[in-house]
Amino acid sequence: MIVEEIMKTRIITLTQDQPILEATKLMLQHKVRHLPIVTDDQYLIGLVSDRDIRDATPSILTDPEEQKDVLQKPIKTIMKTNLITGHPLDFVEEIGAIFYEHHISCLPIVKDKKLVGIITETDLLHTLIELTGANQPASQIEIKAPNRAGVLNEITAVFRELKVNILSVLIYQDKKDEGYKIIVIRAQTINPISLIEHIKKAGYQVLWPNLPGIVR
Repeated sequence: MIVEEIMKTRIITLTQDQPILEATKLMLQHKVRHLPIVTDDQYLIGLVSDRDIRDATPSILTDPEEQKDVLQKPIKTIMKTNLITGHPLDFVEEIGAIFYEHHISCLPIVKDKKLVGIITETDLLHTLIELTGANQPASQIEIKAPNRAGVLNEITAVFRELKVNILSVLIYQDKKDEGYKIIVIRAQTINPISLIEHIKKAGYQVLWPNLPGIVR
């Protein structure tokens, strides 16, 4: 999946000379936490977050006139300009790695330096849920398998034999044993007992579910 499939394209933006007060109003009105700052030609030049505004806004103990002066300052006085951006054709998995590595919660998407979209950590979470099939009725089966070529094909052959549809597959390294990996399969069945029995007969260890009466 690529970024342009999940990015928001209806974006609330500001120009750098608009006041901080305007940014506050827009965030409250549209219930957003980030506002890209653009030129009249939609070139991305900055980003302001609700945290930037909180840090810039005086406390309630500050003189009212001073508060008014601060909120009328242009947004360029607090916006971030050293930005990390993505491209519409980037893979969503790569974007997720960027969020993780840089501890960010929003990523502007640009093409030819112009703002064309935006992705938030919420967008990524929703996409992860869809990709894993966690939003659909299913049974999750975790299998410990040798880390060798052809294993996944052997395991999915069991599902094919029993005519059980696979919604998603995740694979990660077994942290306790480098020679093995954990294969997590979400299957379109409410009763996985027969599947588990056949997977075991194929020589694989089922870690989950650990059903009563079925020897692991």
